[in-house]
Amino acid sequence: MTHRERFFATVNRQSVDRPASWLGLPVPSALDNLYKYFNVNSEHELKMKLDDDIYPIEVPYNFPPSNHIACAFNFAKQVHADTPDERTLTSPGFFEGITDPSAVESFDWPNPALYIDVEESLRRVKAVSPDYARMGIMWSAHFQDACAAFGMEDALMMMMAEPDMFQAVIDRITEFYLEANRIFYEATKGYLDAVLIGNDFGSQCGLMVSPDDLRRYVFPGTKKLVEQAKSYGLVVVHHSCGSIYPIIGDLFDLGIDVIHPIQALATDMEPQKLKKDFGNKGSFFGGVDAQYLLVNGTPDEVTKKTHELKELFPTGLIISPSHEAILPDIRPANVEAIFKAIKE
Repeated sequence: MTHRERFFATVNRQSVDRPASWLGLPVPSALDNLYKYFNVNSEHELKMKLDDDIYPIEVPYNFPPSNHIACAFNFAKQVHADTPDERTLTSPGFFEGITDPSAVESFDWPNPALYIDVEESLRRVKAVSPDYARMGIMWSAHFQDACAAFGMEDALMMMMAEPDMFQAVIDRITEFYLEANRIFYEATKGYLDAVLIGNDFGSQCGLMVSPDDLRRYVFPGTKKLVEQAKSYGLVVVHHSCGSIYPIIGDLFDLGIDVIHPIQALATDMEPQKLKKDFGNKGSFFGGVDAQYLLVNGTPDEVTKKTHELKELFPTGLIISPSHEAILPDIRPANVEAIFKAIKE
């Protein structure tokens, strides 16, 4: 099977020659160790060496200093590092203390058409072999950005005390992502296979807000983002870290195809439980614990866990670390062990 064929068969829970897999998105500070261990000079060479199945494509969003669509809004009242790895949702935000929904337009909302490079979008996608599953990294984190718009503590209080204000802000953020994604989807039409969107809803032990609040304020926007991607024929992968068991059914009902990741050590996120309760509703990403196992475990222990996942999910699971980011504390030998075990 080609990588692309293996990806689609896994997503559709059909027979595969081996489970589909994904390295994830190594953070810049992790790359030197990975390059040295695998004797490569680039992320492309690293992927070729590991032979995973999904090729991530970042949206070329040219807005300094981050030049990253996940940092499109300058909400923070105080100066802090504005990069995907260092941004914070807890800084006081532009809308802190504002309760009048009509004030939503007082913020200088960016026009994504000014910052997305359409030609570069197509170039990036076409540069990837069609044998790979090509996945746009869209994020579209409307809930997380709404938290940043107020400052997280204030945002969660607004959700309870001033629901119309919170709704006005999250709806305006969703409009931005719908337009940004439309531009990228149109630019790459016919070449893209999947998209990764998402918000972090979970802590290690449970949801950060109640399922009913997510259903009221967040999921209507999620549904629009999913339906838009589906209208372009794309597989939709939804990311959320943490313990999100109570809303997994909701996410599949919204039309999401794959939930990323199975954060293996979070409460109620055991692969066996998810396979039993949701294995007929959709597919999953992840499963190889990146909190403890890949950091402190041995390659033999990682191999054993990967074999367990293969047996539990002969299909329907794209095996990968249980977080999209490969951090510098993850041992390269343990990364190697995952991909060796997948092919055994």
